[in-house]
Amino acid sequence: MGKNRYRNLDNSYYIGRKPKRKNIKGIIVLSVAAVLLIVAVIAVILFILNKNKKDDNAADLSTIQESIPVEETQVKEPEPEPEPEPEPEVEVRQLSPEVASFATGYTVQATGSTADIVSEDVISENAVLIDVDKAEIVAKKAADVRISPASMTKILTVLVAAEHVTNLDDTFTITREITDYSFSNECSIVGFEVGEVVTVRDLMYGTILPSGADAALALATYVGGSHDGFVEMMNQKLDELGLSETAHFTNCVGIYDENHYCTLTDMAMILKAAVENDLAREVLSAHTYTTSPTEQHPEGMIISNWFLRRIEDKETNGTVVCAKTGFVNQSGCCAASYSVSNSGGHYICVSANAWSSWRCIYDQVAIYETYLQ
Repeated sequence: MGKNRYRNLDNSYYIGRKPKRKNIKGIIVLSVAAVLLIVAVIAVILFILNKNKKDDNAADLSTIQESIPVEETQVKEPEPEPEPEPEPEVEVRQLSPEVASFATGYTVQATGSTADIVSEDVISENAVLIDVDKAEIVAKKAADVRISPASMTKILTVLVAAEHVTNLDDTFTITREITDYSFSNECSIVGFEVGEVVTVRDLMYGTILPSGADAALALATYVGGSHDGFVEMMNQKLDELGLSETAHFTNCVGIYDENHYCTLTDMAMILKAAVENDLAREVLSAHTYTTSPTEQHPEGMIISNWFLRRIEDKETNGTVVCAKTGFVNQSGCCAASYSVSNSGGHYICVSANAWSSWRCIYDQVAIYETYLQ
């Protein structure tokens, strides 16, 4: 027939050229290569897209961070541990050498050697002698009986004032109320006049040396704002000294009042506290003093502590350094004094209910002469 006959896949025949056999392996290789290429292209595209997304996110984050105000961060140093609070310092009283040997506190006790004062030379109904270095009662006579301290009260007046006065050259003007009070109560006075401008120093000395009620009232008003205010301060001082159970004052002068009282031992402790105060001791030890010149008294006034002047030439086995007298009908003539013995001991004597000021002095001379060591 000139041409070849070939079988189709369905077993039919056709006449023509013989079809070429396809290269199956090549096709497979090309297909795989094409697939790998496509995958590689897709991977590259994904990589590029992912990178761009990261860059965009980083840019967005940077923009956000730039928009947020940045506070400077300071590294806090650890706070130091608080130091423990120092314990409050206990106030130490600076005593002058003269009184440095005094026993502390304001209580005294009788001992087996305490003597009863029975001598006929001591007329005063009440008396006590105390060794302030040992805080012991040396001799006594009805010492714990309540008495009216009369003008011995002014020892506490000067002590309280001395603890509060800061300027002795400051001045105070005497008022009509002060002079009227002194006159109506028949008090001893310095002699200041209404309207007279006097120094605080003059008031201090005037309260003790002539036992001036005018000076004491002026001093009380100056320090306490009023007489009543100052009396409160006096009773606070009694409480501070531990004497408030047996002592109570109603005025700064010593005028009799049934609620104005103390024992002789109380008064001895008040004098001890006054002697321990340098200013009060100075005032209580002055024999004479001249007040400052004023319009009413251009040359000042000379005032004296008559107890010290009268006892200074008496034999007392020592030297009486400080003293204050007093008198009211209810407790007679009384006195409190501080003495340094010839052997250097320190003593306080208080007596009451003598029938005259001279008798009071003689009684204390007898006590010092008999019992001082």
